[in-house]
Amino acid sequence: MTEIVSLTEVCRSYGEPPVRACDGVSLTLDAGEFAAIVGPSGSGKSTLLNLVGTLDRATAGTVRVDGVDVAGLGDRELSALRAHRIGFVFQQFHLAEGASALDNVADGLLYGGVPRTGRQRRAAAALDRVGLAHRLGHRPHQLSGGERQRVAIARAVVGDPPLLLADEPTGNLDSASGDRVVELLGELNRQGTTVVVITHDLELAGRIPRRITMRDGRVTGDSAVPEGAAA
Repeated sequence: MTEIVSLTEVCRSYGEPPVRACDGVSLTLDAGEFAAIVGPSGSGKSTLLNLVGTLDRATAGTVRVDGVDVAGLGDRELSALRAHRIGFVFQQFHLAEGASALDNVADGLLYGGVPRTGRQRRAAAALDRVGLAHRLGHRPHQLSGGERQRVAIARAVVGDPPLLLADEPTGNLDSASGDRVVELLGELNRQGTTVVVITHDLELAGRIPRRITMRDGRVTGDSAVPEGAAA
């Protein structure tokens, strides 16, 4: 399998004296995997997502995304990598309240050089993909929480990125809406997208094929690593 994410002895420190939010993390994710990174608040899982998503830079170690060592990239190159290779979904939906679902999703292609008519056509296809073809003209306040998260997922995948990072994607949803979002992420994975979910919800993580556990900035468990093997 092709590695889409590779971390080697990655550390991220903050403050003075420095506190390590990530402490020597080594981890690989193959293209096409569906993985959960789970741990309590303060375990370092969101810091790890920011490093994988190139929203933050490692203090030490090597981060490779889709074969590229991100340490050697400038800000413009990192922005291009995120625009074309990585999709993001957050607990807060981050939708523009005055814009329709179609326009919110089309905005995900603003930095990709796609003409406006092409953006809207691809946005409509992405909304159809998440089951919202009947909500194109609706604004966020006219949608349920689960529908708003599905709009956010459509925006994340409208550019067909090979990697989707979801940070607590069900955190603001009731259990039924959360179940539908998890099912949707699974469907996107079956269609070929590598999906990584950050969560503190052990029940949600239990529904995802690979579970990586973090505590105090370190990986303490990985269902893909046989018990007793070196991490």
